[in-house]
Amino acid sequence: MDLLRILLAILLPPLGVFLQVGLTGQFWLNVLLTLLGYIPGIVHAVWVIATRGEPRARPA
Repeated sequence: MDLLRILLAILLPPLGVFLQVGLTGQFWLNVLLTLLGYIPGIVHAVWVIATRGEPRARPA
């Protein structure tokens, strides 16, 4: 499923982020980045999809 989201993120970055996180701040940030430049929107979308769902290590 992540592969499909990444392909959608390349074609339409906000859609890939929306499918991953919904209507959150990450989505609106991606919309802004995509409007400012298509490449920053893609980079952010792939980053959100790749890092979301991974367990984060807690600091000791």
